[in-house]
Amino acid sequence: MDLVLVAAVAMALAFAFTNGFHDAANAIATLVATRAARPLPAILMASLANLLGPLLLGAAVANTVAKIVEVSPQIVVPVVGAGLTGAVLWNLFTWYRGIPSSSSHALVGGLVGAAVVAEGLDAVGWGPFSDGHLAGVLGILIGIILATALGFSASWLLERVALRIAARATNRANKPVRTAQWVTSAWLAFSHGANDSQKVVGVIAGMLVANGHMGSVTDPGFGLVFACSLALTLGTALGGWRIVKTIGQRIYPLHSVDGLVSQTSSAGVIFASSIAGLPVSTSQVVSSSVVGIGAGRRRWRHVSWGIVREIGVAWLTTMPGAAIVAVLTLPVWRFLAGV
Repeated sequence: MDLVLVAAVAMALAFAFTNGFHDAANAIATLVATRAARPLPAILMASLANLLGPLLLGAAVANTVAKIVEVSPQIVVPVVGAGLTGAVLWNLFTWYRGIPSSSSHALVGGLVGAAVVAEGLDAVGWGPFSDGHLAGVLGILIGIILATALGFSASWLLERVALRIAARATNRANKPVRTAQWVTSAWLAFSHGANDSQKVVGVIAGMLVANGHMGSVTDPGFGLVFACSLALTLGTALGGWRIVKTIGQRIYPLHSVDGLVSQTSSAGVIFASSIAGLPVSTSQVVSSSVVGIGAGRRRWRHVSWGIVREIGVAWLTTMPGAAIVAVLTLPVWRFLAGV
C-alpha cells in the first residue's frame, strides 16, 4: 500500500475524528443543557453508543457515499484525499466558531469539487435516484432537506403532545423524564454513529477497491468499520463543547421535557435515514428539532433567530466552502501521487 493511499486513509480517519467532536456533541447537547446529566458520564455514554451504531446497523450509508464520485482508478486517491482535506478544514473552522454545520455537506462538497476539477461533471453521480432509491449528490441533498424538515415537524408535534401531558403532571414526573433523556440520548448517539461512521467507511472502501486492496465496497470488513467507529468515538470523547453550548443554550432555552422531545425526534429521523442508506446531517436535524420546540411552545420570540440565521448561512456555504478548499489542495495530492 503506497504512502499517498495511507495518507488519504489517515485523512479519512481525521474526518471521522473531527466529525466526532463536531457532530456527536449534538447527541448529548440537550442532555447536558437541561442538567439531566453531568458532562463526563454523558460523553462516556455517547462514545459507547457511537461505537456500537455502525457495528450493529449495517453498511447501507457506506454504499451510498462510495458512489458519489466515479473517477479513473489512478486519480481516486488524490480526488478523495483533496475532498477529505476540504471537509476536515471546514469542520475545524465551523467547530471553532461553535456553529453546528453539516459534516455530510462538507464531505459531499469536498468530493464533488475535487472530482469535477479532476475529470469533469461526468465524474459525479448526480442522482437523484438509482434502483428506486435516493442516490447521488442530489439524492443526498434531498434526503438532508427531508430529514431537517422532519426533525422540525416531529419535534413540534411531540412538543405539543408533551405539553398536554405535562399540564396534568406533578414534580414527581421530573425524575422519569430525565431518565428517559438518557435512553433517547443514547439512541441518538447510536444513530449518529451508524450514519456518520459509515460515511467514512464508504470513502475508504472506495479507495481500497480502486487500488485493488479490497474486493467490494459492500463488504468492508469488521476491521475497517471498527477503525472508523473508533476515530469517531475518540472525537466524541475529546471535544464538542462549543457545539453543545450552541445547541443546548443559544438557540432556545430548553427544559427537561424539551430535551426529551428533541432527542426522540432527532434519533428517530437519523435512525430511519441510516437504515434507508441516506447520509444525513445530525447537526441540521438536532438544530431544527430545537427550533421546532420553540414553535411547539408558541414562543417564536424566544428563539434566537440571529443564531438560527448564522447556522443557516453555514449550511448554505458548507458545500461550496469545502469544495473550494478541495480544489485548492487537489494539485498537492496529485503531485504526491505522481498523476
